[in-house]
Amino acid sequence: MTIRVVVADDQELVRSGFAMILDVQPDIEVVAEAGDGAEAVEAVRRHTPDVALLDIRMPRMDGIDACRAISEDGSCRTVMLTTFDSDEYVYEALHAGASGFLLKDVRRDDLVHAVRVVAQGDSLLAPSVARRLVEQYTRSAARPRHPDPRLDVLTGRERETLLLLARGLSNAEIARELTVSDHTVKTHVGNVLAKLGLRDRIQAVICAYETGLIAAGAAGAPPSGGGFPSGPSPASARN
Repeated sequence: MTIRVVVADDQELVRSGFAMILDVQPDIEVVAEAGDGAEAVEAVRRHTPDVALLDIRMPRMDGIDACRAISEDGSCRTVMLTTFDSDEYVYEALHAGASGFLLKDVRRDDLVHAVRVVAQGDSLLAPSVARRLVEQYTRSAARPRHPDPRLDVLTGRERETLLLLARGLSNAEIARELTVSDHTVKTHVGNVLAKLGLRDRIQAVICAYETGLIAAGAAGAPPSGGGFPSGPSPASARN
């Protein structure tokens, strides 16, 4: 099945570059490009793509408002493009319905992987964005010194899984860390999300910080370097 994509960025060279990278893939078709959020929303309504790749900062209508309109309008999933300059908007984009976040200097292969992951109904978050997101999310909130009672519904292994999710590990990496199979990890991740009422892995990362399971800036926090998001989450983790 071909993944249909809309690419929106007000910088023509950036937009065209992303479109070219994606359009040469045998399973991806860029059906439209847009120079601002309003054009992106219109393109999504006209072409009904599977994924919209949106720059956060765009004229006329920014990526956040476009993401919100697209999320409310239909089944198209959104991936936000951000730089360190625009991290203050990542929290807003999450609540607008974004399924993932990428840095604008993302590698070619990682961009393609991200589109495929999100098209499958999963979510992703670059570790460097994860760290900044959760620090911002929890900055104004008083975090408990000890894990929140909400975590009591989790088994010991599920709590370990949540901790490793918060560190930005993929399912395969979690499996190696816990010495279990990939299938077992998928079950644990699905149980964590279901028991805590979380939409996806992004919310799991936030939950780990918000509940005090992991502290912002701690050794176990997502790395601040480049990195790339966790691998696909199981079907039970999808929206």
